[in-house]
Amino acid sequence: MHRFFVSPEQLKESPVLIGGEDYNHIRNVLRMKAGEEILLSDESDKEYLCRIAGYTGEAAEVEIIDIFGNARELPAKITLFQGYPKGDKMEQIIQKSVELGVAEIVPVMMKRCVVKLDEKKAAKKTERFNAVALSAAKQSKRGRIPEVRPVMTMEEAAVYAKEMDYLLLPYEQAEGMAYSKKILEKAKGKSSIGVFIGPEGGFSEDEVALIEKADGKTISLGHRILRTETAAVTMLSLLMYLLEE
Repeated sequence: MHRFFVSPEQLKESPVLIGGEDYNHIRNVLRMKAGEEILLSDESDKEYLCRIAGYTGEAAEVEIIDIFGNARELPAKITLFQGYPKGDKMEQIIQKSVELGVAEIVPVMMKRCVVKLDEKKAAKKTERFNAVALSAAKQSKRGRIPEVRPVMTMEEAAVYAKEMDYLLLPYEQAEGMAYSKKILEKAKGKSSIGVFIGPEGGFSEDEVALIEKADGKTISLGHRILRTETAAVTMLSLLMYLLEE
């Protein structure tokens, strides 16, 4: 069933009016007819089963049929601090991260990042990245839309991460798998978790030390060297499995 996001104010209307791009998508792309059902979310802990009542010239009119609790969100808020990769890898990482339950994504310019962005390009990229997150949230039927924050420096990201309950950093020089499993297990019960993933060139020693100073824990993801986009998906998959167990 197709899902759309609305504001809490919209849900106070009767019928609920859906305009803009969503209206065009419902009427002209999906070609949905009166009587068909959709899901609405206002990013709270509820989702709304609705039936299309009809169309005005600028909006779809929908009626709320039933209200359910939203069980699609992870019990912990996960923030992905992603070393800025080259090409279109960032969009791929955002899409997969949203599907795996991430709450927010922070692109981080690290020492070994290949890409260099000026402020104008960075702002346009952030707008595009949030559109990718929205699309992925709809596709995976998320109850919330994860936010992609503006690009941060490593120092800014470390300060932001200090507010979180638990910090993890996959690193090729970390201790073995037995130690890493114990560290991962301790993520259970935390309300906020930060995950740092290095760019193509990996972390510098100074960057690792910076996160360790913020009480971050380095862990191993195995004996193989993973691409940055693979490391992000692997780490979030492990956390999703662990937290939903």
